[in-house]
Amino acid sequence: MSVSRRQFLKRSTTGIATGVGLLGLHPSVAASPPLTLKTAQCKETTTICPYCGVGCGQIVSVKGGKVINVEGDPDHPINEGAVCSKGGALYQIANNERRLKKVLYRAPKSDQWEEKDWDWAVDRIAKRVKETRDKTFIGKEKGKLVNRTDGIACLGGAALDNEECYMLSKLMRALGLTYIEHQARI
Repeated sequence: MSVSRRQFLKRSTTGIATGVGLLGLHPSVAASPPLTLKTAQCKETTTICPYCGVGCGQIVSVKGGKVINVEGDPDHPINEGAVCSKGGALYQIANNERRLKKVLYRAPKSDQWEEKDWDWAVDRIAKRVKETRDKTFIGKEKGKLVNRTDGIACLGGAALDNEECYMLSKLMRALGLTYIEHQARI
């Protein structure tokens, strides 16, 4: 029996339609209203993942002041939209009920933590840095001008981007630090 191309297409289309009907698929199901995305009406912001030194780009969706979704940025040259498991769970940094939101201070020889305000903490850090620098500053060594301090060290982390690392290293060098490191080199 010879079947023309037209007859083959007609019979196969009829067979497919019959099979779909037997499976219970109906045009009314296909015409159901479209699903609404959880990221609809969100503000999207691009950022860099803070977990490692790779610097993957991410798109963070915020709704009502809360991070609701994090995904890879397809326009970013490093990861081109892909994220690792840690990068995909980045929203938990902002939405974790165990996240510290206040300064906690434990005095020397104390076993209790006290809540302090940010102004107190920043002033205390600045005073301690100044005291340590003044106490350990070396102006001249073996008759040569060195202007350094060996009493303070700085360790940068992968959460810092290039610009932040640059500014941090400039500040530390201005203070006279010689021990400046970054986690990527250790």
